[in-house]
Amino acid sequence: MACILGIDLGTSSVKSMLLDETEGVVKTASRSYTVSIPKSGFAEQDPETWWEAVKQTIRELKTDCPDQFCAIRAVGFSGQMHGLVLTGKKGEVLRPAILWLDQRSDRMAEQMHRELGMERMGEIFHNRAFSGFAFPSLLWVKEEEPEVFKKIHKILLPKDYIRLRMTGEWGTDASDASSACILRTGERDWAYDIIGRYGIPEDIFPDVHESEETAGCITPACAQETGLPAGIRVVYGSGDQPAQSIGNGAVREGLIISNIGTGGQISTYSGTDTYDRRLRLHTFCHALNRAYTIFGATLCSGMSMNWLKDKILGAGSFQELSEAAQETEPGSGGLIYLPYLTGERTPHMDAGASGMFFGMKLAHDRRDLIRAVMEGVVFSLKDSLQIFGEMGLRAERIIASGGGAASPVWLQIQADILEKEICVCSVKEQACLGACIVAGAGTGMLESVSEGVSRYVSFREDTYEPREKLQEMYREMHRKYQKLYEHTRDLMR
Repeated sequence: MACILGIDLGTSSVKSMLLDETEGVVKTASRSYTVSIPKSGFAEQDPETWWEAVKQTIRELKTDCPDQFCAIRAVGFSGQMHGLVLTGKKGEVLRPAILWLDQRSDRMAEQMHRELGMERMGEIFHNRAFSGFAFPSLLWVKEEEPEVFKKIHKILLPKDYIRLRMTGEWGTDASDASSACILRTGERDWAYDIIGRYGIPEDIFPDVHESEETAGCITPACAQETGLPAGIRVVYGSGDQPAQSIGNGAVREGLIISNIGTGGQISTYSGTDTYDRRLRLHTFCHALNRAYTIFGATLCSGMSMNWLKDKILGAGSFQELSEAAQETEPGSGGLIYLPYLTGERTPHMDAGASGMFFGMKLAHDRRDLIRAVMEGVVFSLKDSLQIFGEMGLRAERIIASGGGAASPVWLQIQADILEKEICVCSVKEQACLGACIVAGAGTGMLESVSEGVSRYVSFREDTYEPREKLQEMYREMHRKYQKLYEHTRDLMR
């Protein structure tokens, strides 16, 4: 028996999976945590909170599955992308991590737009600089916290910090590094000329590797803290979006992932180095084949539902809200929701965008609000799918992923609005599974990522078909949804 440990460091929780080489998924353990909002527009987390949560999940796996735990031969990672972790010479954290949904660096991102221009940003990064990306966040620290900036030994992406704690080695991988908006994406290395232009020392950027490469081994110190045997090989891993696509089996062109997690994405695999010239989408390095992942991002998808549940309705579980949405008619009685609670990326790339409910009537009740949030999130995802069409990217099949895939009504809404059949992977934690597969391929336990996908990825028998009678109504609502932003963009400021 041989097993793989996959760790997915998310925005709201960490999940650790034990994968048996022969039997498949053995168990997944998770621990939740929150995002700190020290002031409006800020979003932070303490990396020590991540590390404690990782240790707790590993200990749970050890307690519940002792035989398989002792058989772990490789460790892989998936992690929330874009975030900035600043470390000192001894690996100590210098300040709370600045997360992907943080808006404080909007001014720095705009400065990059002015100085580099859209065309050059596209050629180098394949992406538009956006607040919450690691490099604009680093520029903010340089300007606003110079004493912290002086102490930086290395910058890391979130999952890289966990790997540092486990191996003692600094480093990152191309998929995650490309989300920092300072990587030459086509060349898979840092844009050192741009780094120097902004007065940033080159040596604070860690070496960039491929996801399957071995980063190091479990150290005795990590073994003492986690119970993992020292000497187990650890690979670099990847950002959560590429890992999730692998865990969903979307490792060829034409397969589309519709992910509704804390944020949301419409994504696809591309063997070709291509990007949207208007920079409405993201093109990042993939975790396999030196390929690329192209996706549109919605900042507040599942987070919109949590906001409604916790701050507006003040009660109810996700399942109860999903059931309530089922009780009202498609279209929510004309109520339309814009999920721009922390600004928006695709297609607007506007950190100043605001959310809204439009078309409220006395007849509307909590069920309409819930369903309108679900529909509004999918309208935002449809914006991304439309740009895919403009780029000539095929959409043969859509695979639903993330927490939203646990809701039958949200799955049906995706089918109706996106006008495609929706299928769902049998394994719930796809990013964890992707992390395991990459680790298995990188350490020789699997022949390749493709072999791991064919061995471990399967789909549920039930699928969700678009209902033709609703298509014109949803098309009209989506057109109105798009006009709402166009007509209120200036007022949002």
